[in-house]
Amino acid sequence: MSGKTNTREFSINDYDAAVDLWQRVEGLEIAEGDDRESVAQFLARNPGLSRVVTDGSGIVGVALCGHDAHRGYIYHLAVDPAYQGRGLGRRLVDECLEGLRQTGLKRVIILVAGDNPRGREFWKRCGWEEITGVISMGIDL
Repeated sequence: MSGKTNTREFSINDYDAAVDLWQRVEGLEIAEGDDRESVAQFLARNPGLSRVVTDGSGIVGVALCGHDAHRGYIYHLAVDPAYQGRGLGRRLVDECLEGLRQTGLKRVIILVAGDNPRGREFWKRCGWEEITGVISMGIDL
């Protein structure tokens, strides 16, 4: 890879490379709802918000970003381990936040697993605050 990185909108054509990256990054879990069809629907509902970082033709960073018209969300932020420490994660976050600002949103939420200390530290360095006492719950539909 060249070391010259660029960012652009995440396309469903990036899906296979994104999954490969997600599987290689510690602390990130791929679950139901992360299949190609679901991600394509997510991208269609949130045009222009999700981002990738490329080096040449390869994807070295990715972030899914969207909103429900009330709150913004960033999911599956990942940077290739060989590229970590270069500010690419922060760059993805900044671009996602700018896209959400342009939609008029005022608040963004992320979920970081309790057993992902590296991820938690990244978000804290980016200025995010941890909300203690919050329980995240889910249900299969």
